[in-house]
Amino acid sequence: MAIQPSAGFGGVQVVAIQHGHAIFSMSASFQIDEGGFDHQARIPQVPQPEELLSEDQMRDAFLAKAPPAIRKYWENRRPIEIRPVSLTHYISKEKLDPQQDIWVRATGDVPDDRHYQAAILAYLSDMTLLDTSLYAHGTTIFDPAVQAASLDHAMWFHRPCKLDDWLLYTQDSPSASGARGLTRGSLFTRDGVLVASMAQEGLIRKLAND
Repeated sequence: MAIQPSAGFGGVQVVAIQHGHAIFSMSASFQIDEGGFDHQARIPQVPQPEELLSEDQMRDAFLAKAPPAIRKYWENRRPIEIRPVSLTHYISKEKLDPQQDIWVRATGDVPDDRHYQAAILAYLSDMTLLDTSLYAHGTTIFDPAVQAASLDHAMWFHRPCKLDDWLLYTQDSPSASGARGLTRGSLFTRDGVLVASMAQEGLIRKLAND
């Protein structure tokens, strides 16, 4: 794989080439810190992470009878810990409102450097987001009858955050059509500071029955 960066528009464009074909492109813009108008959305009122099941507790409580795809996902040890406020969509096919709240945090120490912090926020922002678009249809990305993949992902970093505590990742999906699902997310610190926002369109194709 080769990465070909190019400068322009006050930012950077990156194209990743694999076997002679572009498989990924990224545009990033930057600015210096400056003052100005300041407002933000309010953090939703949800249970605190200490009130929810840990990943180990979820494994013990649910995984023995979970479908193989879900069991494999939750058995993997990741650098990000996840605590969903609700587990309903994992254990039922009920059609739910296309929104969810998830507490997330890094499992290890994060350097006190905003470049690393932004990279970690970008990494975790892709986790669980596309799944929200399937809530209204009583299924998940783990369903073998669903082909799912991230297609494009946009992210805005609003305020610095040290990532030394839990973040609330609140998500919603305003639309799904044409085998595509649109999802939006906001990351808040525990005390309600809006750190970042993101939007993602993903493939959610229902596979034809053989």
